[in-house]
Amino acid sequence: MVETALSVEIQALVDQVQDAARRGAVLRVRGHGSKDFLGDASVGEVLDTRVWSGIEQYEPSELVIKARAGTPLAEVEAALAERGQYLAFEPPRWCFTQGPNAAPGPTIGGVVASGFSGPGRVSRGAVRDHVLGSGVLNGRGEVLRFGGSVMKNVAGFDLSRLMAGSMGTLGVLLDVTLKVMPEPVATATVRLELPEAEALMQVNRWAAQPLPLDASAWWDGLLVLRLRGARAAVAAAVARLAQECQAELIAPPAADPFWQGLRDHRDEFFQPARAAVAASGHRGVTLWRISVPPTAAPLGLPGEQLNEWFGAQRWVCTAVPAATVHEVAARAGGHAQAFVSQPAQSLVHAASMSPLLRQLHQRVQHSFDPHGVFNTGRLLAMVPA
Repeated sequence: MVETALSVEIQALVDQVQDAARRGAVLRVRGHGSKDFLGDASVGEVLDTRVWSGIEQYEPSELVIKARAGTPLAEVEAALAERGQYLAFEPPRWCFTQGPNAAPGPTIGGVVASGFSGPGRVSRGAVRDHVLGSGVLNGRGEVLRFGGSVMKNVAGFDLSRLMAGSMGTLGVLLDVTLKVMPEPVATATVRLELPEAEALMQVNRWAAQPLPLDASAWWDGLLVLRLRGARAAVAAAVARLAQECQAELIAPPAADPFWQGLRDHRDEFFQPARAAVAASGHRGVTLWRISVPPTAAPLGLPGEQLNEWFGAQRWVCTAVPAATVHEVAARAGGHAQAFVSQPAQSLVHAASMSPLLRQLHQRVQHSFDPHGVFNTGRLLAMVPA
């Protein structure tokens, strides 16, 4: 649906898009810039979403919140926490500096546009699974409305969810409506020592059983599991894992910072990985985010590796050439994304896509943005349709 009555703030964004289309200019959608390290964020004139901020609607009894795209994630999470609710897909905050001069965290529009989820994604769904509706400004300067505030209103092509992970290359997210969840009743964390292949096999075996398994992480021979659910179910699972494989229970003061660090990519794995990329220079060290089937065998790439999501998400910091990484990921039935690299590059490598999928991307992009206003090449270096 095309919206006609516009606020002053949105009309200014519409004017900016239409002016760019007339001039043949490219716009880069940006909020607080918390994701400027992802891909090449240097292309295009900035379109600032922070002018359109605020929570428009929050219905705790309906588990639904609607916020304008420029609203800080911290503001949304604070409102939810007051009512004992949260965003179950656990979006990263990506605030790598601390203290009074710390950079602001992401906006809620950036959360959806980036499409990144935290440790709980494997059990409670990705960002797109929690998007009920959205307002979008396309490359024609039209304000479109998709979806609604409940799942039953989502019919036909679910274009709101298409915006999740688009990185601002299809249009400007103006607002998003998200489903939220109550905070878990009970949480426990256990850890055990296992080699990678055995850890992958065990965690997927447990995931297929009636255990309240919520998240996993494996690094350097140590498998860490998070359990969430009813108190009795969590307690029984902890007791079973302790008896079955000598799993050690980790107290919340140690477990909670670990999961937060994993969610926000501030864990001890990511810090040296980022430092290695920054210092690599011509050696070309890259931190890769590789998506494969959870039961895929170990990838065998050299360098540091951390596995999440029962093995479906694998982080690898390596100097291996990009072509080799993409080939290894494809052979395992998945794809690879350069998360942090020197120099910056498109987030999705054209070689990792089939000709048919690439053609579909081109058609979708041309439909939303026929003038190439948002074609920064940040997500995928596209050619005109």
